[in-house]
Amino acid sequence: MNMNEHSPAGALEKLATGIPGFDLIAVGGLPIHRTTLVAGTAGSGKSVFAAQFLAEGIKQWNQTGVFVTFEEPPKDIRLNMASLGWDIPAWEAAGKWVFVDASPHYEDDMVITGGYDLGALLVRLQHAIGKVNAARVAIDSLGAIFSQFQETRIIRLEMLRIATVMKEMGVTAVMTTEREQEYGNIARFGVEEFVADNVVILRNGLDEQIRHRTIEILKFRGTYHHKGEYPFTVVPEEGMIVVPLSAIKLNQQSTDVRISSGNPMLDSMCGGGIFRDSIVLVSGATGTGKTLMVTEFISGGVAAGERCLLLAFEESSEQLYRNAKGWGVNYQQMEESGALKIIAAYPENATLEDHLATIKTQIERFKPDRLALDSISALERITSAKGFREFVIGIASFVKGHQLAALFTATTPDLIGGKSVTDAHISTLTDSIVLLRYVESAGQIRRAITVLKMRGSMHEKLIREYYIDGQGMHIGEAFGGHVNLLTGGSVAPTHASNSDCVNWQAKKTTTS
Repeated sequence: MNMNEHSPAGALEKLATGIPGFDLIAVGGLPIHRTTLVAGTAGSGKSVFAAQFLAEGIKQWNQTGVFVTFEEPPKDIRLNMASLGWDIPAWEAAGKWVFVDASPHYEDDMVITGGYDLGALLVRLQHAIGKVNAARVAIDSLGAIFSQFQETRIIRLEMLRIATVMKEMGVTAVMTTEREQEYGNIARFGVEEFVADNVVILRNGLDEQIRHRTIEILKFRGTYHHKGEYPFTVVPEEGMIVVPLSAIKLNQQSTDVRISSGNPMLDSMCGGGIFRDSIVLVSGATGTGKTLMVTEFISGGVAAGERCLLLAFEESSEQLYRNAKGWGVNYQQMEESGALKIIAAYPENATLEDHLATIKTQIERFKPDRLALDSISALERITSAKGFREFVIGIASFVKGHQLAALFTATTPDLIGGKSVTDAHISTLTDSIVLLRYVESAGQIRRAITVLKMRGSMHEKLIREYYIDGQGMHIGEAFGGHVNLLTGGSVAPTHASNSDCVNWQAKKTTTS
């Protein structure tokens, strides 16, 4: 049992739920031997939370549980939860999961008045808890039974009875209830939140025609928790995954070990290579060579015997194969050898939380040494500015926690100069920034590269010219004149003539 792991000495003990990410924002889990109310609108994930609370207890700590259903019959719950990878019938056969079926039947359409109470149900519940020595109880959902009561006074009294029985039997309980809107009254009857020791709110809001689920701990009586809303998603074969974001601690380890970016000249500009656990952001307009830098980064990793994961949000795997082949890199062979894994998906295929959950799962399963994401700016169009920043925080924290070398690309909207790399607040979350830009010189468009920043290391401040051919990217001499690289502009006429540039390119080609 994982209790009180994150709480200070003397604080109320907590029971870890096992729900990924939730125990971090709950600072250890749910207060033990108390009742937690989980409120949400339709489709917000209340039943999944309740069932996963039991499922993770069984899987991770071999704790038995009781599921009280007021709404769906057990056979429907077994079927629905099977898609999340939970074999409830097997747990029932092993005596680890017990249903108390209080779901309605067709003849149960009466309205209960007067002195009716839930005494008979509580007797059944107590028997089930004692039968399997349950540590966890999930009740889903209170609204289905309380809607039959006319008086809120009775609802409050019955909730108190349920909570008292749970506490006396030493179990930790989760009770779900419906709410009618995402923001407003906590629960349908207006009394539930005052009776429960703890309240968790699930939301399924609509933002720019896209549904986004969030979770908020409204109150934990007598103990600490992180404040605010946190995004979450429900993943097949896994269940609910909470993205804790701002609750993540800055306690990642660091290293002085350097690795190659895949381009020797860029390594020299970075002071001898990039750090093993750093995140490099490559920013540039379309056609400046960002995907090529990803290809060289991957190729350099594979050549060094490292495993590489490439996440592509703008091109298919076949397109990436073709592009890499044009630069002399065989992605298909790398994948067949197991050194490379490519995940290609359009951003609109899922929510940002789904993408983040997929990235985390792939990192944990494939265990790469290097991660390339091309391009992170493609994900901006499926969320708000706040949601995008939270996504970047989440993936940056996860990458650093696994000490991966990562390269993210970001596309600027203008060909010359363009939007500042800091506009989306990505720059503050990355360790190094490489700028690729077009500059104008004597009526020609040329390419320029510079290392804008590199945390923890000296780096070259020069703005160099580069060109691209079938062998990759070739970084050459520094521009001799003034270049407005950040804002766009032209090369000063003091720079070498066009014929000199042609001679330099020919020389580089011959050398290559």
